[in-house]
Formats: sequence, structure tokens, C-alpha cells
Amino acid sequence: MPSAPKPATCRLVRLRESSMKVLVLGSGVIGVTTAWYLAQAGHEVVVIDRQDGAGKETSFANAGQLSYGYSSPWAGPGVPMKAVKWLLMHHRPFVLWPRPDWEMLSWLARMAANCTERAYRRNKGRMVRVAEYSRVALAALRAETGIEFDHRARGTVQLFRTQKQLDHVGGDTAVLDEYGVPWELLDPAACIAAEPALARVKDRFVGGLRLPQDETGDAFLFTQRLAERAREKGVAFHLGVGIAGIRAEGGRVVAVETDHGDFTADAYVAALGSHTPAMLRPLGLHLPVYPIKGYSLTLPVTEEAAAPVSTVMDETYKIAITRLGDRIRVGGTAEIAGFSTSLRKPRRETLEHSVRDLFPDGGDIGAARFWTGLRPMTPDGTPIIGQTPLANLFTNTGHGTLGWTMACGSGRVLADIVSGRSPDIDVTDLGLSRYG
Repeated sequence: MPSAPKPATCRLVRLRESSMKVLVLGSGVIGVTTAWYLAQAGHEVVVIDRQDGAGKETSFANAGQLSYGYSSPWAGPGVPMKAVKWLLMHHRPFVLWPRPDWEMLSWLARMAANCTERAYRRNKGRMVRVAEYSRVALAALRAETGIEFDHRARGTVQLFRTQKQLDHVGGDTAVLDEYGVPWELLDPAACIAAEPALARVKDRFVGGLRLPQDETGDAFLFTQRLAERAREKGVAFHLGVGIAGIRAEGGRVVAVETDHGDFTADAYVAALGSHTPAMLRPLGLHLPVYPIKGYSLTLPVTEEAAAPVSTVMDETYKIAITRLGDRIRVGGTAEIAGFSTSLRKPRRETLEHSVRDLFPDGGDIGAARFWTGLRPMTPDGTPIIGQTPLANLFTNTGHGTLGWTMACGSGRVLADIVSGRSPDIDVTDLGLSRYG
């Protein structure tokens, strides 16, 4: 896998030569994979989370994609104008609720600054680098543990309803070529060969882009089952624990304050998704991570031949339709509404429209479970992985819609950084320092 050479500065401050006690804040897919790889590295690991089980927030019912090749920043050339168009659509992929929120306005301004061709290529390159490494890491973890999570390795089809969409794939495929990611441009017949159920709606699309190395799987099942294996390796999970704050002295964290008393360790990892910035702000650390609300439907398969084989990305509505065992997961929408988790009927209607339009006989929409979660998004789309200015505090957050895709790679990289080892990929542009 191509990657830029790692300069000497890639090796961060070594905390200890031997095993440490590491406290991981958060038990979503990012926190649990981080805990797993830290335990694999020989550390004593403790995980705390306010939920009563692992993976119960943003990891619970996401789109189910392991989108290595599809990893792309939302900020790109022409996106501000597209956003205006999206806001005017009946079935809107983008929703903005105006509010007097400085953090939101600052985040939007930074995202707009990344909507250039140069920034898009840089950011997509970073994301593909992490995602491809994660693909390799997950394959190794599966081989080692035999973990099951409704996994399939059948690729993704990005489906284009218009010729204009099809004509604009060149920028993405150039970056895929740079990182050695295979892809196939499909005519309608080839789309149907990859996803046979699309033969029933062949008048709905003009072609597609297939990423054969992409996979699917249930992030919640994975997180729960990896947490079980982590416990077997000695990782301690303290669940139902509310975090009140982080106390620092002399340039180091000394304790995490909770409603169950103080937790102390040698090193600390903040993997709290969208809630990470608020937790670190009192320490003088400003993470440009904002919650972007997403929705999903989960419906039972009613006719095998009419359901998707893997993932179909409906490019027009920015919705992923994914096969998870005997279920179909329909995920999408970018709603900027602060930390609201209310379930809005119009968002459900958009998800229903997409799956009904492309897979009309595949699943029982009437029996669908409707869900929403807050994706921790950075303005450039790249997660914030690495050491902070506080010597023993690290972050693993900001993965946006790609937390599941990047989880194993991010967790393994972060474990290497905490352990004082140079990661297998270049991480010099992944940390908080890139924001100045």
C-alpha cells in the first residue's frame, strides 16, 4: 500500500519503555478497538463509558459500510453550491437548522475553506491511507479471533442516476489509483451483474463505480463481541459511568473525574466521538469536531433475490443501502442540528424513498426500526489521531461517517503512538497539530 515516507518526527514522545496503565474514555467502535490494540501491546487497559454497554451510541445502527475505497471528505470543489441545491430538494441529503452556535459557524467556515481541489485531494489521500490500513488490520483481527459480525466482502457500488454524476468520478479514481485501490467503472448491465436486484429498476440509473475491496458488517455486533474478547485479555470495562471532567497538572492529565469517583492512569485516550471537544476544551484544547446527525432504518429482508448483495450508495440522495445478514440497513442524511437526537419524520421518508425506489421488494419497510446518531466530523474529514500538547493525553476521534471503516486502523495506530512505536503508516498529518 503506497504511503508517504515517515520523517523522524513521526516518532512521538515515549512515555515508558514498559507496560502502562491506559484509561480509554468511550466504548464505541473506536474506543473498543483502541482498547483491544493497547491490550495487545501489553498495557493494562481500563475503559469507561456512560452507557451500560459497548457500542450503544453512534456505533449502534450506522450504515454498516466498511468503505475503504469510498472514503472521501464531504468538503470538495462545488460542495457549497451543491449544499444549496440539496437544501431545496424534497428528499434532502443535507439539512441545516440555523442556530446561534459559534462552534457550528466556525466548523462550517473551516469546512468551506477545504472545498478546493487541492484540499480535497490532500484530505482524501489522508483518509484513504487510514482506511486502507484499517482494511488490512481488520482482516488480521478476523483471522486471529474468528470474530463474526454479519460480515460480507462483496464490494460497494456507487450508483449514479444521472450522466453528470458519472462524468465527475475522475477526481476520486485518480486518488484511488495513487493508493493502489482497485475500482471498476460500470455500465448499467455491469451494475446489475454486481447487484442483481437492480435489474428490476434498470431505468433508475445510468452507471456506477464499483469498489471491489469494500466490505459490510454490523458495527454494533463487532463492538460488542470485540469488547468480550478484550475482557478475556484483561481489559476492564466500567460502564454506566458518567465523566464529569479531566484534571491536569504540570502539562499532564492526573485524573478523570466521574460520578463513580476519580480514575487515574499513566496515559489517557479520549475516544468520545462528538463529545470529545467539550471534554477537552477546559484543558485549553480546541478540537474542530462537530456532531453531524445521521439517520438509519433497519428492515428485515422479505425476498432474497430482491435485496442488495452488499452496499449500494445512492449518489443522488447520499444514502447507503447495505445488506447485514437477514436485514437491510439504510443510512444517510447530514443534519446539522447541534446535539439533538430527535427522530424527524421527513428524514425517515427520505430513507424510505431511496430503498423503496431501488429495492422495492427487498425488505419490509413497515417493520423498519428508525434510529439516529451523531457523527463526530472534522472540517477536512480526517480523524484526529495522536498525542495532544498534554504529554499523556491522546485523541482518537473525528472519524465522521467512517468510524466503522477506520476503527481497526485508527486503534492500531493509536496503540503504537501511546506505546512509543512508529506506526506502520505516516501519521504526521493526522494529529491535532494540523490545525495550528
